[in-house]
Amino acid sequence: MENYNQTSTDFILLGLFPPSRIGLLLFILIVFIFLMALIGNLSMILLISLDTHLHTPMYFLLSQLSLIDLNYISTIVPKMASDFLHGNKSISFTGCGIQSFFFTTLAVVEALLLTSMAYDRYIAICFPLHYLIRMSKRVCVLMITGSWIIGSINACAHTVYILHIPYCHIHSTILYYYYSN
Repeated sequence: MENYNQTSTDFILLGLFPPSRIGLLLFILIVFIFLMALIGNLSMILLISLDTHLHTPMYFLLSQLSLIDLNYISTIVPKMASDFLHGNKSISFTGCGIQSFFFTTLAVVEALLLTSMAYDRYIAICFPLHYLIRMSKRVCVLMITGSWIIGSINACAHTVYILHIPYCHIHSTILYYYYSN
């Protein structure tokens, strides 16, 4: 019974893919979707940066959204694919914290960036003659920088809070109680 009262430094992942042909098919499908998203977002960023007609606040914000989406998918899918290929079914406590931080940061930044894009469209529709004054390059850079700062602070707070929960201790106590009765 003592073996059930051990703590671990890793989180055990039950996995998304079953060890069968269905799991392999799901893995190939997810990798295909990942590569398509990667190519699409990189193409969008490249096209917006190369075409001078697209150097407006709306397209600048759209390129930032593509950058966030590119980072968003790169936070989880490569680790998941690597773990599937190597048969690894765990993630370290630190790795989980880092992945959680980046995932949460990008989620908050994406929401704030979409809000900035909505504000850009609001100004363009409601104040078309004041658009160049209210949505200058400086304002766009400030909105994007503010989004990243707020997203990072929010994610840091959430990640620190989540990582202070005693996962292994609670799990070991439950198992000890279960097996001692």
